[in-house]
Amino acid sequence: MCSLVQKYNVAGPRYTSYPTVPYWNMETFSGQQWETGVRQSFSESNASEGISLYIHLPFCESMCTFCGCHKRITQRHNVEVPYIQSVLKEWELYCDLFPSRPRIKELHLGGGTPTFFSPENLQLLINGIFGRADRAADHEFSFEGHPNNTTREHLQALYDVGFRRVSYGVQDYNATVQKAIHRVQPFENVKKATEVAREIGYTSVGHDIIFGLPHQTLEHVEETIAKTKQLMPDRIAFYSYAHVPWLKGNGQRGYKDADLPQGEEKRRQYEKGKKLLAHAGYEEIGMDHFALQSDSLYTSMKTGGLHRNFMGYTALKTQLMVGLGASSISDSWYGFAQNVKNIEEYRHLVGRNIIPIYRGHILTGEDRIVRKHILNLMCRLRTSWEDSEKFFEDLPRIIGDLHEMESDGLLEISSHGLVITEKGRPFVRNICMAFDVLLYRKTPETRLFSMTV
Repeated sequence: MCSLVQKYNVAGPRYTSYPTVPYWNMETFSGQQWETGVRQSFSESNASEGISLYIHLPFCESMCTFCGCHKRITQRHNVEVPYIQSVLKEWELYCDLFPSRPRIKELHLGGGTPTFFSPENLQLLINGIFGRADRAADHEFSFEGHPNNTTREHLQALYDVGFRRVSYGVQDYNATVQKAIHRVQPFENVKKATEVAREIGYTSVGHDIIFGLPHQTLEHVEETIAKTKQLMPDRIAFYSYAHVPWLKGNGQRGYKDADLPQGEEKRRQYEKGKKLLAHAGYEEIGMDHFALQSDSLYTSMKTGGLHRNFMGYTALKTQLMVGLGASSISDSWYGFAQNVKNIEEYRHLVGRNIIPIYRGHILTGEDRIVRKHILNLMCRLRTSWEDSEKFFEDLPRIIGDLHEMESDGLLEISSHGLVITEKGRPFVRNICMAFDVLLYRKTPETRLFSMTV
């Protein structure tokens, strides 16, 4: 495994979309095309499956240096209501595009720190959303909670408006690591937040754990998972720290590259953590995710319904996902669009009745075919080209390029498709990269992605 890690440890995307954001074609994108695609997607899917909604709540009271999200650091809570008003205004602009009342199947609050907002204001936001929408019968609403400030009142308020899933950012329990990433939170805080959620009635509680953090050792990972087993969250995201300080500014420059576990040391953290999670009863889901067999994510994987989008892995799939708030990304299946990142600019545009998009991509026919292959690999660890509709111009070259990975035991190729082996699971991003024709055709001048291992 050591030589394979050295061989395949390159910079690569996490494939929450295809094409990936750096390869969006802005020359062929327009707001009018985007809105046309939204209307088409809504008409095709709202009645049968509903739509998904992601809301970005960007405020945090302090900077976590491992974080790559778009956020605004402030302790002024008078920013809450004006921001919510802008989000609800943006939602009205989208609702005005729809030919009928939307049915929301999936709703996720991300950030930033959603629990920066008061329970009352979170209810104000959600009730405002459903002033123009209905809940789908099989909906799943979730939010990201900070263990240090997610109160019983937060959990109850969101439960009362339909939320049943919460994920907590744990990262690592070691004091030295927590200090380095500026995220100090005792185990007792996570324990309380987890137990209160279950007392109220949340059916899925998730924990996020990161390996490859500054000053983190194999023993730290073992200790963190041992403590996690005491709480047995329903889902666990166990993923690699993405060190991209050249993209994320000063936040990730609070420590040196030498402070980060590298290569085989980092891979050992992953392999050990994966083994400990399996021993505790967790099933591996796609890439970097684990779930108990009682969780909907596991059920979705077994039934073939697992999906991946900008919210990560999800048990539900909708054709249309609308992203609200500064920096949010929307997906109509026919195109992607990202909102402006600056909060003041976002509020200004929305106030002028403008959907606040600053970049996007309209998918070509080839894009949609490649996207299906990459989704299959990320969600089902296999793909097929037996159907002529799955063929595209570069496929013969890609199959030829994959033979080396097949020789390394990472996948098995047949005349009609391929299957990723157990040995190849840690390298799923590398396998997807072989299908990424835009990455192949246009190598970037600067490094855009984190390392795959």
